[in-house]
Amino acid sequence: MVYEEARAKTNLGLAVLGRRPDGYHELHTLFATLSLKDRVGIEPREEGIALEVTGAELPTGGANLAYRAAALYLEAAGIAAGVRITLEKEIPLAAGLGGGSADAAAVLRGLERIFGAGVDLFTLAQKLGADVPFLLRGGLAEARGVGEALRFLPQKRLFFVLFNPGIEVPTAAVYRELTPEDFGPELEVEAILEALARGAPPPWRNDLEAPAFRRYPELKRLKEELEALGLHPLLSGSGATFLIPAAWPEAAEALRERLSLRYPGAWVRAVRTE
Repeated sequence: MVYEEARAKTNLGLAVLGRRPDGYHELHTLFATLSLKDRVGIEPREEGIALEVTGAELPTGGANLAYRAAALYLEAAGIAAGVRITLEKEIPLAAGLGGGSADAAAVLRGLERIFGAGVDLFTLAQKLGADVPFLLRGGLAEARGVGEALRFLPQKRLFFVLFNPGIEVPTAAVYRELTPEDFGPELEVEAILEALARGAPPPWRNDLEAPAFRRYPELKRLKEELEALGLHPLLSGSGATFLIPAAWPEAAEALRERLSLRYPGAWVRAVRTE
């Protein structure tokens, strides 16, 4: 069995520039992968795809992105054999952290390691979701289009606290709430990264916050509470996880402890970019 790390992603800013003729939205975002990760194991079997999940209640058939990634790969490679996949979940579900996409990317990488069929993984990744192409490689990248037009940037070691109140937020539901009034200009990528690197409040924004807050008003109240504590939270992706910057690892851990005590029912983690 081969093992792959499925690292969570976050958005260090997300601009929705407008709606495209194909119905999708034109995005400008800054992707980063995090130390938070799922673990994916893959081994060949005679036939069929068997998926086992621990750590979360998830479907184990075609509704699971990891399963779909395996099916796409085997079909593209013309492989008649099957695979067994074990998925150990740490990334929370429907949290704006790309857990399902990370798992799918890990399956594609692992299958190519096993079979070496020379399949175009990027093309398969595009069929699985907007975050999957980036998560094939991870790191730090500026993305445009629906997330597939990537410009990878030099890695930076940045520190954050992830704060999730325990609400599952389906991405599609937030996008359905988007209106033209929510659209905004491109991100100030260099200014965001420079501010984060020196521990200053970044000039970031997430154009999905307004529709997410309309659908889930409790998220808006929570952001206001966090800001009142002197923090600078930003919704990660479509939420419900907030990304809170910290200047160094010890500051992130101290903030994690502080928020865990203040919000005992929340999911709180100190992380770094990887």
